[in-house]
Amino acid sequence: MDTFLLAVAVVVCVLILLPMYRAAFGPTSYDRIIGAGFVGTKTIILLVLMGFIYQRLDMFIDIALTYSLLNFLVTLVITKYFLRRGAQ
Repeated sequence: MDTFLLAVAVVVCVLILLPMYRAAFGPTSYDRIIGAGFVGTKTIILLVLMGFIYQRLDMFIDIALTYSLLNFLVTLVITKYFLRRGAQ
């Protein structure tokens, strides 16, 4: 079971590279924001998988929830900044 979870974690790490490319080289600012949001989402999945691997799910769930709230707030703030900058 641990080998399977480790393989899934490696696949998720590889899948993080796709939205990271979009966040770095996106044609518009909104594509970059969405790409960064996807990187955050996949990082949350990776944290939960690490909790299963290390058999400390309770600790990693708390870290993942905190990270998801922080990711959501930062995405809102950056989006609001770009909306206001575009209106001026």
